[in-house]
Formats: sequence, structure tokens, C-alpha cells
Amino acid sequence: MLIILDRDGVINQYEGGYICSPDDWHPIPGSIKAIARLCSAGHRIAIATNQSGIARGYYDRDTLDAMHRKLGRLLRIAGGHIDFIAYCPHHPDEHCACRKPEPGLLQQIQRHFNLKTLAGSVMVGDSRKDLEAAAKKGCQPILVRTGNGLDTEQELQTRPLAESAQVLVYNNLRSFTDAFLSGRDW
Repeated sequence: MLIILDRDGVINQYEGGYICSPDDWHPIPGSIKAIARLCSAGHRIAIATNQSGIARGYYDRDTLDAMHRKLGRLLRIAGGHIDFIAYCPHHPDEHCACRKPEPGLLQQIQRHFNLKTLAGSVMVGDSRKDLEAAAKKGCQPILVRTGNGLDTEQELQTRPLAESAQVLVYNNLRSFTDAFLSGRDW
């Protein structure tokens, strides 16, 4: 199965500011091992991440690549890998088709894997934008309570997704992985 992950707040720590260098990029405890376990179980892993810090001039594409190389090194040590990373470098004011909640990043992932549809795939995120993009493309939306997840969970109680998708909620990527690999909730 294809599992799509948001990056900031799902894989790495995120306090609401921009992560502008590999030195600022720190994995959430348990997230690297969780991804490695998903890989070991035969699942393909992709990342869909908004990175408007590029358009804002906070960092460049080479720095973003260096952050992703750091992620890759940590995953290789743990026995995992990322199959594909799609990112949006645009400023929100550009109104591009790839910035979540628009489905463009997920369409890039779909094309990369040569899939007719993303239905049956899973998207794990910490924000409403992640969940909306997932629902638009037929993915099972998963919310984790790390990053912006607690605020998003609270918001969903008063303003559910317009799409009819049921959002499953887990404490973090590790607890999602535990449930997913054990077959709970699936």
C-alpha cells in the first residue's frame, strides 16, 4: 500500500515556525523507526509537503534537499527509505495547484507511481490542509496529534471536513504505525 506522509509535524518536530536548515530539522521521537517498520512491511512511502519558505527566501532548494538527505540517512540507518518526495515551493499568494489543500502534490505522487487512482492509499498529516488534500484524492485521511494536530483535532469537532471522509486520529506516527501494522482500525 502507498502511505503518504506530511513532513513538518508528522515526521519532524514543528512548532509553527520555519525549519530553515538541516541543523533545525529534528525527527519526532519514534517517527524514523515507524517509517522503517512500514517499509519493512512492504509499504511504499511518499512525502507531500508545503515548503513556502523557499518562496519567502528563508532557505533554498539546495537546503531543502540537504534536509531530505538528513532524513534519508536516518532512515537508512533504521532500515527504511522514502520512495518519493513531492513538495510545493510556492508562496500561498501564488494560488498554485500544488499547495495543499489543493491536490497537486498528491497528483505528482500518483503520476510517479503510475497509479490510476490514490483510492485505498493513506495520507497522514497534522493539519486540515493535509486531510482535505487526502479526501480530494480518495485517500484515507489520518490525523496525528503532533505538530498542529491537537489544534486540528479540536477544529474538526466544530467544523468537520466537507468531504464525507472519516478521519482516523492517532497520537503520533508511531501509534498510527502500530495500529496499521496490527490491523486495528483497518
